[in-house]
Amino acid sequence: MQLIGFNLTKISAARAEQQQLLNLDTNIEFINLQKQKVEILKESSAIKIEFKYDLVYRNEDKKKEQSNILFEGQIVFAVSEGEETDLLKSWKKKEIPESIKVHLFNLILKKCSPKAVYLADELSLPSPVPLPKITSAKKDN
Repeated sequence: MQLIGFNLTKISAARAEQQQLLNLDTNIEFINLQKQKVEILKESSAIKIEFKYDLVYRNEDKKKEQSNILFEGQIVFAVSEGEETDLLKSWKKKEIPESIKVHLFNLILKKCSPKAVYLADELSLPSPVPLPKITSAKKDN
């Protein structure tokens, strides 16, 4: 499996007027999977996966959505004929094989997390990714 393209089709961020203590729910969902025609690929096929990556900030009791950051996009990658058959067959059940799913999750997080940190900062929301901190060393007396 070789990555051909990663495209974001939608970026949305909204902050509620009044913020309470927040909990963060993260969800990555695969919306669609289909065969993609790519002219330059002669000996392999391409698969396009549409995804949605949603970060939802909720109040303390996790009932009411306070704010959210949303990414939607497409991933196109080259696959062998056997991989294509397995993917299309498993997608009929709305599933993706675990080994490929982990790779896709990591790719989505790698591409979207820096943007999510930036958007959270602009909206004065807690960072969805823990940021490194520097502390001073205490001197022993």
